[in-house]
Amino acid sequence: MNLENTIKQASQKLKNYKIYSHELDAQIILADIVGIKREFLLANSEINISENMMKKYDIAIKRRTNKEPVAYIIGKKEFWSENFLVNKSTLVPRPETELLIYKIIGIFKHKKINILDIGTGSGCILLSLLKELNHSRGTGIDISSRAIEMAITNSKRLNLFNRSRFKTFNLEKYSFGKYDLIVSNPPYILSKNIKNLSKDIINFEPRIALDGGADGLDLIKKVIYKSIYLLKRNGILALEVGFGQYFQVSRLLKHYGFKEMSKVCDINRNVRCIISTKLDFFKLKK
Repeated sequence: MNLENTIKQASQKLKNYKIYSHELDAQIILADIVGIKREFLLANSEINISENMMKKYDIAIKRRTNKEPVAYIIGKKEFWSENFLVNKSTLVPRPETELLIYKIIGIFKHKKINILDIGTGSGCILLSLLKELNHSRGTGIDISSRAIEMAITNSKRLNLFNRSRFKTFNLEKYSFGKYDLIVSNPPYILSKNIKNLSKDIINFEPRIALDGGADGLDLIKKVIYKSIYLLKRNGILALEVGFGQYFQVSRLLKHYGFKEMSKVCDINRNVRCIISTKLDFFKLKK
């Protein structure tokens, strides 16, 4: 069967399972199995595929009908114009997180800095920053050893292994180094709201990387508190936050001696990132 008809059949099958990105998903999965870029696939739709590839494709499409994310099926996700390998111990990188990258690069362009990425997952945030900040170095920590293994693999694939370190660590026990920048996309979804997420997320993505506790701020509070001690003088804390959390997080930052520098909104004008700096004169409030 040729590529065009193969995609049409798979797309219709996914559509029957109420997968709204059915056509795109069918194209991405087939391009990965055949080993070609999606653009080449679309421009050469008359090419026939082998029986062996067809079997692999049928298995992959079946996985997608069960709502498994495409990123886990093909084992990678594009982020900041690079393909990051992912597994079920890492969140799937999302476009809104790129907003954080844009903002940070604007602040530190042409500078040599030391970065800490808390809850690094696949390493996509830290490695994307190092890709742009050529003279900088960074450390990524995560409580999941499988996530750290994936981040190390990504650092090697992107030729950034020599400028990055990844360690399995519980944030509360981490006390190494001083950093110019601490960046984090921590879990921020309220525990009671986890059940409302799509099946793609609930059934496949790691809950530990999603669940922010009763108020969604458990890990955010820990990141802010820990940053007091890990940031250098005038160091910057860059946080991704959830929908409707801006005012709560802003108050927390002020309480712990941080001054807000800027915020970044998504296309719907929701604040998704907060950039702040540590005040030198701050003394921890009891």
